[in-house]
Amino acid sequence: MVALAMGWRHLLFANWPVAPETVQPHLPDALAVDTHEGDAWLSVVPFTNVAVRPRGLPAAMGVALPELNLRTYVTYEGRPGVYFFSLDADGLLSVAAARLLHGLPYYNAAVDIDAGSDRVVFESRRRHPGARAAHVAATYGRDGARIDHAPGDLPHFLTERYRLFAEGTDGSTREVPVEHPRWPLYPAHAEFAANTLFRANGFDRPAGEPVCYYSPGVDVVAGHGRDAEGSP
Repeated sequence: MVALAMGWRHLLFANWPVAPETVQPHLPDALAVDTHEGDAWLSVVPFTNVAVRPRGLPAAMGVALPELNLRTYVTYEGRPGVYFFSLDADGLLSVAAARLLHGLPYYNAAVDIDAGSDRVVFESRRRHPGARAAHVAATYGRDGARIDHAPGDLPHFLTERYRLFAEGTDGSTREVPVEHPRWPLYPAHAEFAANTLFRANGFDRPAGEPVCYYSPGVDVVAGHGRDAEGSP
């Protein structure tokens, strides 16, 4: 599989605490829900990819890929990572390639993002044939000084993850290493005019308001996918 370089920009991490037993039945059997102080977490993450290209090519040859995902936090044999329930992206060919190369649940969507001011205006409507409808419209931006996060605290738990897991078509567990610098994080203010992403993935909408962080972004390399069994 091809290693990809890209930039993740203008991210909102909107995080809802939920009971672990809410999440575990939705995971592949090999993965265990990861918790922070007893809570599992579901995170809605809108952002845009920039300069997506095979690693080694210049950024000017990359493509943009606005994206929205619903994710949670898991471990595989003690190794922490991220598990995606869905990833909606605006790029039919890119979505097809991501499904084929990494086995991730990407869906084609119409995504608009305007990050020209101190607030980001984001909207995504799923357009994937045969998929459940999903619509998210949000306005967000940073709302305070940079967070000095560290291992053990919540913002670190929710963002400093360097691998993702997926289930292969044969039922195996796939692992993709992800390289990036430490996240620059800020408290965020977010308003959701629409959010049906939980329902589209078989969850009730969690109660209460999310814990929100904003990041201007990092540069990323998503490495070669591999069987998780036996990986270091």
